[in-house]
Amino acid sequence: MRPLRLDMAGFTVFRDETTVDFTDADYFALVGPTGSGKSTVLDGICFALYGTVPRWGGSRGIGNALAPSATEARVRLVFESAGSRYVATRVVRRDGRGNVKTAGAGLQLMPPGFDVTRLDTGMSLDDLGDVLAGTPAEMDRAVVDAVGLPYEQFTSCVVLPQGQFADFLHAKPATRQQILVNLLGLHVYEEVQARASTRATKAEAQLAVVDQALSGLADADDEAVDAAAARLAAMRELTTQVEAAMPRLRAAREREAELAAARDAVAEELTALARVRAPAGSARIAEAAAAARAGLTEATTGVRTAEEREEKVRGELAAAGDAGSLGLLLDRHTEYDRLTGQAEWFAGEVSVAEVEYKDAVAAAELAKAAHLGAEQLLEQARLDYAEAQTVDRAAALRAHLTAGHECPVCEQRVTAVPPMPEGSAVQAAERQGKAARAAADVASTAWKQRDAVARELERGLDRKRAQYEQHRSRLAEVKAGLAESPGVEALRTRLAELTRLQRRLDEAGAEVRSAREAQRKAQAAVTTAEEQQRTAWRSFDAVRDAVARFGPPPADRDDLAGAWSALVEWAGESARRREADREAATAAVEAAQAQTRQLRAEVAELFTGHGLPAPAGAADAGPRPAGGGQDPAADADLIRAAAVAAERAEAAWQRLADRREEARVYAEQRAALVRDGRVAKSLAGHLRANNFERWLLEEALDLLVDGASRILRELTGGQYDLMHDKGEFFVIDHHDAGLRRAVRTLSGGETFQASLALALALSEQLAGMSTTAASLESIVLDEGFGTLDAATLDVVAATLENLAARGDRMVGVVTHVNALAERVPVRFEVHKDARTAHVERVGL
Repeated sequence: MRPLRLDMAGFTVFRDETTVDFTDADYFALVGPTGSGKSTVLDGICFALYGTVPRWGGSRGIGNALAPSATEARVRLVFESAGSRYVATRVVRRDGRGNVKTAGAGLQLMPPGFDVTRLDTGMSLDDLGDVLAGTPAEMDRAVVDAVGLPYEQFTSCVVLPQGQFADFLHAKPATRQQILVNLLGLHVYEEVQARASTRATKAEAQLAVVDQALSGLADADDEAVDAAAARLAAMRELTTQVEAAMPRLRAAREREAELAAARDAVAEELTALARVRAPAGSARIAEAAAAARAGLTEATTGVRTAEEREEKVRGELAAAGDAGSLGLLLDRHTEYDRLTGQAEWFAGEVSVAEVEYKDAVAAAELAKAAHLGAEQLLEQARLDYAEAQTVDRAAALRAHLTAGHECPVCEQRVTAVPPMPEGSAVQAAERQGKAARAAADVASTAWKQRDAVARELERGLDRKRAQYEQHRSRLAEVKAGLAESPGVEALRTRLAELTRLQRRLDEAGAEVRSAREAQRKAQAAVTTAEEQQRTAWRSFDAVRDAVARFGPPPADRDDLAGAWSALVEWAGESARRREADREAATAAVEAAQAQTRQLRAEVAELFTGHGLPAPAGAADAGPRPAGGGQDPAADADLIRAAAVAAERAEAAWQRLADRREEARVYAEQRAALVRDGRVAKSLAGHLRANNFERWLLEEALDLLVDGASRILRELTGGQYDLMHDKGEFFVIDHHDAGLRRAVRTLSGGETFQASLALALALSEQLAGMSTTAASLESIVLDEGFGTLDAATLDVVAATLENLAARGDRMVGVVTHVNALAERVPVRFEVHKDARTAHVERVGL
């Protein structure tokens, strides 16, 4: 992983937008005073990738990401890993309750050749590249896939923060082993072992299936296939023999069919002649038709007479007047009587309302006068009270005193209010005023109530007067409408006459409907009789047409009974002549059937001779077909039976041949499964023991320790070599007679030198040994250069320069030691003012 650009805003000390451009910075230093924010740059890289920072103590310290008083922090890292460029982004916000949470996280794979300077234009990344993660949960897996290292190992091998520089040196053997497994991609051997175990288990399961299939194919051997082939040849010979016998059998059937056809023709003629019989009642059909026509004539006359009578009554009813108009006049007479009786009641209602209204007005005036008198008495009481106050000011002032408050006259605190003296004019005037106020209030209430009653009675009087006027108007209107009325009795007489005429009209209509119904029934009777007559002649014609080919005598179309008699007599004579012909034809058919049965029996013997049952009906022992002796379907069944037998024999032979081939294929599969299963099982067994992985780890650790030991010798002037034993690190102290010491016994400066040597060796050598997994393309050191003496610092600087000069690693240091910073070609100077921290790139 190689950082290319880091953008921060609102992140810890970087309150304002800040960009750190690592482009072409193969060897750089982050320099500045203590607390200026140098380590925060590395924190930004870790936070963008993993969402946490080592010195925060885990992901729960996310609140540390926000700058003081800031509500949002944004960090974006553009980095390169294994030749691909990625953009990692994280955003945290503080909500209204003060809780800090991740508001957004994402990882994008950018297109090849993506220019990071395009970010300076403010462009959005939403439309560029492929989104690999869009949530914090998705980021965890996607970042590990892109970088090749989880968080703990990233901070042990790539970005080494303060306080954790020696973690890899002091890590437990199991932890150090897991780091190397991820660095070298050795987990692939665990996957190989798992896949080999799965393949071995699958091979065993498939082998069981193949063995079961082979046991089911045990009968498919060469002998069974040869026997099936012989059976197939015999069935094909049977088919040939049956087809050769078919021409003679077909000729016999054709002869039998011809004779049967002649016999059946004679029988058909006899049957047709036997159907010639005169139906019963033929003579009565013509008589019934004549009677129906006479009845129709009589019914038509009755309809005409009833219609004339109805028309006469309808004319009389029209001349008698309109029943609706007469009824309307009667209703007006009734309404006039009702309105006349109500007029006196309406007048009385108005009179009563007028009296009540006048009384209410008088009562309201009296109440108003009483109210005015009470107001005058109240005003007089006010004047008397004012006069009493003037006469007795002390008594008046005493009413306003309160114990504990100051006197408004002498401004002294009042300890106790003296009682009002008996017979005080002020007190008497006050009582008189209260009584006058109560009387005034009672008089005012009484006046308002009586005035409201008078107003309500006035509205009622207006309403009743309007009703009375409406009633008088309607009475005048009804009276005017009765000006030309002949009177109630005359109207009733005329209505009774109209009712009588309407009744006569209804009776005449009923007679018309009855006559028309009789006419309809007579017409239906005529239609039925004529249809019966036509049906009888159609029956006769159908019977005569059925025997027309035999030459029947001509029919008299005016005498149905005579026509039937002549036709029946002729049919009987013709049938007697054909009886002798039928007996001779029957004898010839029986002889032909005997010959056909003989030929079918010969064909049946062909089947039994080849070991097959004779087809159903092959001996022709059953009844002959209904149309005569010929039965082509039976002959086809014989050929089909032979062909089916041949097809079944061929299918049996093919099935055995296929099963024999299937058994051969299964046998080959079994051999392959046995071979593959043994190989997979053996491989899984070897890898399960972890010997191979353990050997690789030991080799990798040996190489790592050799490289670190070489660097440590240079850093310590040849004093220390680094070694390992059973996963633990030791140093060989050449200044103490080659004494082996645990790394935990080293001083602070010595521990830094050993950790630096190990970190440089990790960056320099392990990436070359790993063919997969992590790509260690950079290393950044944030630890204790100030503890080194000048000579050691020079060795460290030279070592870092040599590592950076190779060009395949980015090397970065965080330091405030000027002697080291001045030797670094690219420096990022970090300084902080009262508001925010700033980063400025200096150098190449």
